Amino acid sequence: MRKITMAVLGIAVSLCLAGSALAAGATKDECVAKSKESAAMVNEKGLDAAIAEINKKDGKFVWADSYVFLMDFDGKMLAHPMSPALIGKNLLDMKDKGDPGKLLFKAMVELAKGKGEGWVDYMWTNPGDPKPRKKVTYIYRVPGKDLFAGAGIYE
Repeated sequence: MRKITMAVLGIAVSLCLAGSALAAGATKDECVAKSKESAAMVNEKGLDAAIAEINKKDGKFVWADSYVFLMDFDGKMLAHPMSPALIGKNLLDMKDKGDPGKLLFKAMVELAKGKGEGWVDYMWTNPGDPKPRKKVTYIYRVPGKDLFAGAGIYE
């Protein structure tokens, strides 16, 4: 009987921990706030300081299961803490993994140039998972600059 009780208790604790881990995912509100905060940093501390901070894997713009990236209107990735290989590359021709006719970074640039902020949805591969999943990313134009910050979540 004691073994059964311990097994049930172990399962209960595991479920609670798993639930806590799932609940710790980033939210859309956090994506909006962090994108705006990083954009403000560009104007307050300068582009180089903002890029350095955004590129830190353990910095304030990486949290839960999300992060901020920074891009210019030419499609050049300026900062990306999780995929440094993208930095300096023009990504305007990168296709949505779920819709090859959709140029996802071009859609982000157009949104930033037009409305200045909003959401872009697309299929993206999460590190460690080979199957693309739906991701929604908030795009926010840095006021007065031809740059935007973005942060997203998997749905």
